[in-house]
Amino acid sequence: MPFYEIEFPLANLSSEAIEAALHDLGAQSITYVDRGDEPVLEPRPGEVRLWSDTLVRALFDTATDPAQTLGGLAARLGTAALGAARLRPVADQAWERAWLVDWKSMRFGPRLWVCPTTAAAPPDADAVVVRLDPGLAFGTGTHPTTALCLEALARIELKAKSVVDYGCGSGLLAIAALKLGAAIVTAVDLDPQALTASRENAKRNDVDAALLTQSPDAPIAPADCVVANILAGTLIELRPVLTAACRAGAQLLLSGILQTQAAEVAKVYAPWFDMVTTETRDDWCCLHARRRGSQGPPE
Repeated sequence: MPFYEIEFPLANLSSEAIEAALHDLGAQSITYVDRGDEPVLEPRPGEVRLWSDTLVRALFDTATDPAQTLGGLAARLGTAALGAARLRPVADQAWERAWLVDWKSMRFGPRLWVCPTTAAAPPDADAVVVRLDPGLAFGTGTHPTTALCLEALARIELKAKSVVDYGCGSGLLAIAALKLGAAIVTAVDLDPQALTASRENAKRNDVDAALLTQSPDAPIAPADCVVANILAGTLIELRPVLTAACRAGAQLLLSGILQTQAAEVAKVYAPWFDMVTTETRDDWCCLHARRRGSQGPPE
């Protein structure tokens, strides 16, 4: 089915009013795009934070008339708001395959590889290979925070160890841990779709028998290694949960942290953990800590 796209500046318009109008007029999707180079960092729960110079893009199929759509938007939002609107045709294509054009095999550490399912095997006979294609759940290794976690896992001795992947997304880190020798991994996520994606990806990698999935509401058995690639504010809030998930001597990997936030996160965990390393990439970092043998201060 062919489509067309309407694009216009958000300016001083309400994003809620725009979304309501676009949905009423039959928009298939709505996207907000930064027209400058302005980061949006850690919105609070329930908060929608947009850039100061935001572009709105809405996709419609050609069953709706473009002129009528523009007229309807003008009636709802005002003609002045749409003075800079641009309309262009969008050819239909298999979007998931288009993504894969730029999705290449990547190595993390000496021998851990994340490869598309159709890619040739890496040339290294000792390579540990995770097969994964982009999907609806977050995590393919392309983001610096995920890459840092993969490299950290590759450095840790995981053979016969238990691992918790908290905020598992696609299950990439959980599957990588199993491929690196972990005996069992518990993948935890709020989103049922993420748990489904983790199970399916684990099955494709023949490690599903050693993968457990659960919501955060269920008790987490203490493990030898806990990895959480989320956001700094959430990691701070989850300190009691992640601490309890680490048995004495356990490795803790925390990522999704901006370098400017690292000291604050480390300080919150310091009473229970010794810091091992802080690895950085671009503006992001991954904290590697070890749970002390003593229980630390009371909760």
